[in-house]
Amino acid sequence: MSDKKGSAYGTPATDTSFRRNYDLDEYAQKAKVREASEKEEAKARYEAKMAGKKYYKPMTGDETHTRARREIIDLEANVGKTVLVPAGAGQGKRGRSAGFYCGACDLTFKDNIQWVEHVNSMQHLRNIGETGEVKKATAEDVHDRITEVWERLQEQKKAAVTTLKERLDMREEEATKEREARRLKRQEEMAKKKAEKEAEEKIKVEYGDDVRVEGEHDEDDMMAAMGITGFGTSKKK
Repeated sequence: MSDKKGSAYGTPATDTSFRRNYDLDEYAQKAKVREASEKEEAKARYEAKMAGKKYYKPMTGDETHTRARREIIDLEANVGKTVLVPAGAGQGKRGRSAGFYCGACDLTFKDNIQWVEHVNSMQHLRNIGETGEVKKATAEDVHDRITEVWERLQEQKKAAVTTLKERLDMREEEATKEREARRLKRQEEMAKKKAEKEAEEKIKVEYGDDVRVEGEHDEDDMMAAMGITGFGTSKKK
């Protein structure tokens, strides 16, 4: 008779040593810190609102100066794509929804104008670790910047030469394909006309010259309907 208190693996049914043990005091301390931070933020938001100012996330000292954007904002990256969003996500801007989503601020914008304004806003800059202030450039910084731009322009020129050659090759290939397509079309039309002509000649050989081929006597029929028997000359012999 098997032991009802045991399990199929030979261990007691009440053995929970495999479960993870949580330090309740540690998580209670984390909860207190989070609650205190939320209270401070709520107080700062209220004070900014009462003063008629906009609240921004306080700086920690690790932020860097704001620099010019090096990459281009691609507003057409998600055109034609299908994105799964949670039910009810279309309410408000908070959270991920259909549109332009900012992971740093956890906000979604429905049009590109709002998205560009948000990317340039102080709220977004603070959340990505920038102060919103531009560093004053020195003579050495200007020289390094000019050197960097010059090197980038030289690389773009080299890439343009390669790209131009590739474009010329592609244009030549397209022109060859177009010429081949026109040649095949002409051959098909010539073969069709030849087949029709051979069919007409075959009919005339079998039935004689009195047979009416479709379209052959249309001009004569029209002249007869108009009462014109022919175009003669008034010149006397």
